[in-house]
Amino acid sequence: MGSVQPDVTDFDAHQRGDAVRFSVRLQPRASKNEIVGLQGAALKVRVTAPPVDGLANDALIEFLSKALKTSRRNVCIVSGHSSRTKVVEISEADLESVQRLAD
Repeated sequence: MGSVQPDVTDFDAHQRGDAVRFSVRLQPRASKNEIVGLQGAALKVRVTAPPVDGLANDALIEFLSKALKTSRRNVCIVSGHSSRTKVVEISEADLESVQRLAD
C-alpha cells in the first residue's frame, strides 16, 4: 500500500509559464553534435565544440534551437554555465516537444 515512486531515470522537463525548463548533461569535444538519451533525469547532449570561452554553451544553444525549430534567442542556459550539468529554459516551447527530444 506504499506510494509509487517515480523512476529516477525519467526526463525531468517541466512547464513554467510559456517556457520549459530541463536539465542537460553536456559532453563537449564529441565527434558530432547529438542527443544520446538520458543520464539520470537530464538530457545528455554531445557537442563538437570545446569547453573554452563559452563555445560548448553556444553550440548547445544552437543545437537545441535547431532541434526544437525555434530561435536561438528562445534558448537560455539558466544555470551551470561552467558545469557539465546545466539547466536550460526554452521560451515559447511546449512540454511535449521538449520531451520528444529524450525519445
